[in-house]
Amino acid sequence: MADKLEVQQGTLALMILKTLEVLGPLHGYGVARRIEETSRNRLTLNYGTLYPALLKLQQEGFVTAEWRQSENNRRAKYYALTPAGRKQLAREAHDWHQTAELIAAFLAPRDKGEAL
Repeated sequence: MADKLEVQQGTLALMILKTLEVLGPLHGYGVARRIEETSRNRLTLNYGTLYPALLKLQQEGFVTAEWRQSENNRRAKYYALTPAGRKQLAREAHDWHQTAELIAAFLAPRDKGEAL
């Protein structure tokens, strides 16, 4: 298998928000596992950046957090998307789609005479 990729700057919040939108409330480890599974284990996820990102999203009002019992009967903090988080997810997804289209335009083969 190829080397694992680093999470690109600015993408972790988007991945967290989308994960919570799709799966509903999850604890941090569940969020991390889902991100790794979705990437087919191609991403290197640093847990030291996941929890600060979750805290930042909570402070910004995009996620809520509450302590609950996990599936293995341990106490865990569960995170859930807020209405403001859904709006932020839509904004960030739109921005990333635009960025991807822009980069694709530069990577697409072009005729020598065609302007960028």
